[in-house]
Amino acid sequence: MVTAFVVIFTFALLLLAGLVIDGGLTLAARVQAIDEAQAAARAGAQAINLPLYRSTGQVVLDPSQARQAAESYLAATGHTGTVAVNGDDVEVTVSITQPMQILGIGGIGSLSVTGHGNAIPEHGVTGAGT
Repeated sequence: MVTAFVVIFTFALLLLAGLVIDGGLTLAARVQAIDEAQAAARAGAQAINLPLYRSTGQVVLDPSQARQAAESYLAATGHTGTVAVNGDDVEVTVSITQPMQILGIGGIGSLSVTGHGNAIPEHGVTGAGT
């Protein structure tokens, strides 16, 4: 009777520890994916068409340079993702696979999390206090 209680109680504690630890690691991986996606999108949004800007003052994104800048940022992080440039909008999606530390014992090997980010190019001061 006592042995069955100890086994069940130990299993319940192990499950709870797995949910807390692996759940926290998964949430941290999701935050990291979002941060990396947003940073890669900002890196891409900095790739403006400089000759056009210098001649007309218009801020227009250079799509190929924007894609390359965002992909280079992602490559430096070591995570996979997709980059889409639509007009002046750079959209980045990052996927991270988080291995389970405790729940892996029970057969849940890993979970994939995704983060999204987008950015548009902005420039300059337009007036006093802005």
